[in-house]
Amino acid sequence: MKIKIFTCGGTIDKIYAEKKGVYNFSFGEPAILSLTNSKVRLNFDYSVDSLLEKDSLDMDDNDRQIVKKACENAQEKKILITHGTDTMIDTARTLSSITDKVIVLTGASQPWRFRESDAEFNIGVAIGVLNVKENGIYVAMNGSVFIWDKCQKLEDGRFVEK
Repeated sequence: MKIKIFTCGGTIDKIYAEKKGVYNFSFGEPAILSLTNSKVRLNFDYSVDSLLEKDSLDMDDNDRQIVKKACENAQEKKILITHGTDTMIDTARTLSSITDKVIVLTGASQPWRFRESDAEFNIGVAIGVLNVKENGIYVAMNGSVFIWDKCQKLEDGRFVEK
């Protein structure tokens, strides 16, 4: 199995630094690189391309088209996208016309560098989805897998079935 991984920024990749009593964020090395290079022994081929370094609330239709084109042009039929959770479903909607690949979007409620982060867990679930699901667009969050248009994000940050 060969997986293409695209990173888009989002909380999962944020780095927070204090400057004059205010925490500002920037983006560092994508979480997926650190997690796959040092934490686990993966038994499949993968490659990672960073498409965006944005909070998903700052993403617009042009950004979503960049993600869509990258997915369409990927040789791989299995694609994992790390993304901010606030507009993950909007990006999934943009990708919904891609019917010949398995595409899974995931993210985290806390940056992967935080001890309480769900990043590793969500990425693991997303990789599992790529192994077992048929072509389609999926969201893997909070230990669940959803068809993109059958889920919603609640005020408390959890993704649930519609």
